[in-house]
Amino acid sequence: MSEEMENYAKITGTASYVPEKIVTNHQLAEMMDTSDEWISSRTGIKERRIATVENTSDLCTKVAQQLLAEAKIDPMDLDFILVATMTPDYQSPATACIVQGQIGATKAFAFDIAAACSGFVYALSMADKLIRTGSQKGLVLGGEVLSKVVDWQDRRTAVLFGDGAAGVLIEAGGTSPLILKEQLAADGTRGQSLTSGFRNNHSPFVKKQPLENEALTMDGRGIFDFVLRDVVTSVQQLLGDELADVDYFVFHQANARILDKVARKLKVPRELFLQNLQHYGNTSGATVPLLLDEMVRKQTLTLGSGQKVVLSGFGGGLTWGTLLITL
Repeated sequence: MSEEMENYAKITGTASYVPEKIVTNHQLAEMMDTSDEWISSRTGIKERRIATVENTSDLCTKVAQQLLAEAKIDPMDLDFILVATMTPDYQSPATACIVQGQIGATKAFAFDIAAACSGFVYALSMADKLIRTGSQKGLVLGGEVLSKVVDWQDRRTAVLFGDGAAGVLIEAGGTSPLILKEQLAADGTRGQSLTSGFRNNHSPFVKKQPLENEALTMDGRGIFDFVLRDVVTSVQQLLGDELADVDYFVFHQANARILDKVARKLKVPRELFLQNLQHYGNTSGATVPLLLDEMVRKQTLTLGSGQKVVLSGFGGGLTWGTLLITL
């Protein structure tokens, strides 16, 4: 490659995997004070997948194996594996390292990205830079088993979340930039709006312990307002007049009402905001790649087509990120 040529990245494959068990709103209504009508009208969610025997690394490994098999790529040819997750198997080893070992990609470096629902967008941005600076092939995965951190007695949060994983194969060799524009952001001053997995220090040298709460907690109204203010503003600033040139929007699948309001605020036809949350709920770091893979397989989106797509994630941290990519 000559010095004048850029080492552009391109997405060459998508894949997803969800647990077999489907839990409907009606089933949740048998466990807690809720109903299908209450959940559907407020969120758009009808059902979600729940892992019963699998952990996050298992879901991500299935996705990685599918990506490699469909592309006919030897795992030893991978340079990196990035996993976006807020529900890792362990604090250490990283879920990405477990996946690396499971698929035999021992030449790849691997690490997790803990940016909650923005994680896949953050990870794809990083992967693009890795390709631009010399890496040739890598996997970018988003995977969650949120069912292990949800408080199943709290109907405000338990009805929202599901489990799943998805991802992309990213390679060098693109003829033009993959990411045309991007904006990543965070605001830790509002981090308590969504928390999960707080652990006490059980050292004998610590005198007083705060209350331990490993379950997911969320200020639903605060998150809703954050999206409609900060995320919408971010998209407007990033794209400006180019909003009209976007073919589709692949936004984090948190709530259908949020997508409705974001589309109205951006003055974009709602049908351009793709959606599958009715079947999977909020799978945090997996929602964006899960929707991306589904739409590629339905041929709404086509790799190599040059379609302009906005990927946007937002959630715990607080974090948010938006990428304008060309497929």
